[in-house]
Amino acid sequence: MIQSNIKSARIGYASAILCAVLVGSISTASKPVLANTNPLMYGALVYLLAALASVPLSYKAKGLQVRIRDWPLILAITASGAIVAPILFFTGLEQTTASDTAILSNSETIFTVLFALVFFKEKLRPRGYLAVALVLIGVIVVTTNLQFTDFLSNLKKEGNLLIIASMALWALDNNISKIVAHRVDVSRLVQLKGLIGGGILFIFAMASKIPIGITSIEIPNLLLVGMIGFGISLYLFLHSLKRIGTVRTMLIYSTGTVFGLFFAVTFLHEAIGLYQILAIALMLTGIYLVTKESHSVEKIHQD
Repeated sequence: MIQSNIKSARIGYASAILCAVLVGSISTASKPVLANTNPLMYGALVYLLAALASVPLSYKAKGLQVRIRDWPLILAITASGAIVAPILFFTGLEQTTASDTAILSNSETIFTVLFALVFFKEKLRPRGYLAVALVLIGVIVVTTNLQFTDFLSNLKKEGNLLIIASMALWALDNNISKIVAHRVDVSRLVQLKGLIGGGILFIFAMASKIPIGITSIEIPNLLLVGMIGFGISLYLFLHSLKRIGTVRTMLIYSTGTVFGLFFAVTFLHEAIGLYQILAIALMLTGIYLVTKESHSVEKIHQD
């Protein structure tokens, strides 16, 4: 029994680490493709591929069925997380660097917490509010480089504001998805979001006469981002949650930023500055405190 638990934990940790690596690769793998592909069309293809990757899991799923009362929430998370958010994200990535995008992607965690506090009435201890402050400071540092006079112009020029906005929408998606996940099987939910969101984006792109614009050389990157970066990583994330719990999974998942910077430096030869390193330290510290806060709340509920 003990050996079985140890093996299960090892698989959980390995899944979380691999998930962080895959998520960290999204910005770097997407950047070259967006040089020739419209962000709207790219987002459509990515989500359709993510839905395709979830087919085997959805086919075997025997969980909760989709009911009529579930559709308003499903459409809400699809609109925010699979339509508007990817448009903003890939448009922002087109205008900024993959390394800054990797750092700013951590703001999804803090927005998720903020929305939970404001709209879902969840409580934090003082340490949790300190975590919120640290991550927000990290977002400001990486966005402004502490040059506040050029703050607005830099945001518009580099697309960082669009990245942050997309993270806010994905955070809203996360909070609503917590409700839907109790009613609908997760694999079916991922498939529905991918099919509906990707399908609508594709229709908009075709109606706007936007060409697909994917060359044969860029197909591997597209497959990597859609099926693996978005599709398989979610499966690994949920697999890790089941085996090692939310706290440990989120702590490891947050290292996707570090992997993202590594990929940006290695493959895109982007430079990493002192402010980015400072932002990483602040944001990861904040995320660590958030996970510790979550762990404390879970213990209180268990007691």
